[in-house]
Amino acid sequence: MVLLTGINLGFVKDCWQLARGYWSSEEKWRAWGLTAVIVTLNLAYVYILVLLNTWNNRFYNALQNLDIEEFFSAQLEFCVLAGIYIIVAVYQLYLQQMLEIKWRRWMTQQYLDSWLAKQTYYRLQLIENSTDNPDQRISEDLRLFTNYTLRLSLGLLKAVVTLVSFIAILWQLSGTLTIPVGGTEVTISGYMVWVAILYAVVGTWLAHKIGKPLTKLNFDQQRFEADFRFSLVRLRENSESIAFYGGESREGQSFMGRFGSVLDNFWQIMKRQKQLTWFTSGYAQIAIIFPFLVAAPRYFAKEIQLGGLIQTAAAFGKVQDALSFFVESYPLLAEWKSVVDRLTGFVGNMEKVNALSDNGADIHHVPTPALTMSGLSIYLPDGRLLLSKLNLSLTAGDSLLVAGPSGSGKSTLLRTLSGLWPYAQGDITVPEGQSSLFLPQKAYLPLGTLREVLLYPGPRQPVSDEDIYTAMSLCKLEGLKDQLNRVEEWSHVLSLGEQQRIAFVRALIHKPEWLFMDEATSALDEPTERVLYKLLCEHLQNTAMISVGHRGTLNSYHKKKLTLDGAGCWSMLTL
Repeated sequence: MVLLTGINLGFVKDCWQLARGYWSSEEKWRAWGLTAVIVTLNLAYVYILVLLNTWNNRFYNALQNLDIEEFFSAQLEFCVLAGIYIIVAVYQLYLQQMLEIKWRRWMTQQYLDSWLAKQTYYRLQLIENSTDNPDQRISEDLRLFTNYTLRLSLGLLKAVVTLVSFIAILWQLSGTLTIPVGGTEVTISGYMVWVAILYAVVGTWLAHKIGKPLTKLNFDQQRFEADFRFSLVRLRENSESIAFYGGESREGQSFMGRFGSVLDNFWQIMKRQKQLTWFTSGYAQIAIIFPFLVAAPRYFAKEIQLGGLIQTAAAFGKVQDALSFFVESYPLLAEWKSVVDRLTGFVGNMEKVNALSDNGADIHHVPTPALTMSGLSIYLPDGRLLLSKLNLSLTAGDSLLVAGPSGSGKSTLLRTLSGLWPYAQGDITVPEGQSSLFLPQKAYLPLGTLREVLLYPGPRQPVSDEDIYTAMSLCKLEGLKDQLNRVEEWSHVLSLGEQQRIAFVRALIHKPEWLFMDEATSALDEPTERVLYKLLCEHLQNTAMISVGHRGTLNSYHKKKLTLDGAGCWSMLTL
């Protein structure tokens, strides 16, 4: 039956690979203890169902026999059983949700750590068939994985225990059925058990045939929904540029194009779920009357009383429900499988990225005052050579300008030095224990107060407001002094020039030993550029600077110039 649902051994292995970390983590005893309590409550739940099944016989026989004393006694027994049932049901759900949120919190922390470690979030963009919308994998798919895994695993446990408990009852209540075949009679013991099994097996097979396409459809639906949300976020992040271009019509067409994929796929899901619902609803409705039809011959033959008929039908229903677990859960199983496939792909891509980074240039952190590059070669992902066997050494106070035509590998050289770019060979020696700061062309401004923006990613030592004010004044940002505690989406509030000046404020505050700048003054006028570079020379005299830029004015602020041609060749000039 498991194979019929498409949940094969490979899928079970993938699911266990995703889940096992939590159950062997530092929280394992708490997790297993909570699981044991939940399993115990599930067993108690099934035991109460068994007692209620026996109660059916007693209650309906009392009605048939007009036994009023037995009738009220049965009512009192029901109240006790119902009260216990309610308590068990409440805490079963409550503790299951507690386990789910603890498991989700642990997995979210692990996935965030893996995604952020070694700049994996950046390197994922460099490989083919990369994970789409990794944010959704962490926020949405982990939530669904923990929820579906607990619901389905505990549901399967409950189904198995219910089946074992009620199949014995049903076998005892079924008696025997004698069927004339030709000139002989065939006697079937526990015939209702065999009927329930046959009914469930046929139902499961049909549900699988009808619902199998839902796995891929649900997988695609999550991807299309995430792509649509991402396009809306991009509009918000680039609202000013789009407004200047007047690109609203083009963006609207793009939105509706992506939303069209959402709609088309959802229609396919609707059609397939309609077919599955036709079957499952019919299957469930027939299951209500079917046990009475099968047990009726014994009742009309006066072999059992009304209570026995009701108890038999109820036991049949429980056995059939247990055997039909996969029929009733098929839509959920299809979604669960698509969630596991997405998470497995995400984990696989992160492992691929980590393996790729291990094959890059060898970066050694040693107690030396110099940054050296020996035989450093840099490639594009397709294997094209950008830089061949670069040999270079820089020490404290040095300044290097990296120049060359667009696409020659200037920014890629900085990425390689920072360990971001895996397509490189050679040796890089980095001074151990010394800090570095990268100033990209477009500074990253996190959400939060202006103070948090200016201090990003966080100073090594406490910084007073006076120090911040001084750095802001030097970088011509005096007008923002009274807004240090103001929370804004600063990347939308400030101009590109102001954002680049904020990056220089960070440099003055952090005082790194190594400062890397990639077109860090491209949005500034030349007089402002001159002021900022002079600030660096005056206030960061022991800082080594490596700048990428096109402007000829940058020559006067650097001692050395490295020129790349994009075909592997390079030249070094002392300025």
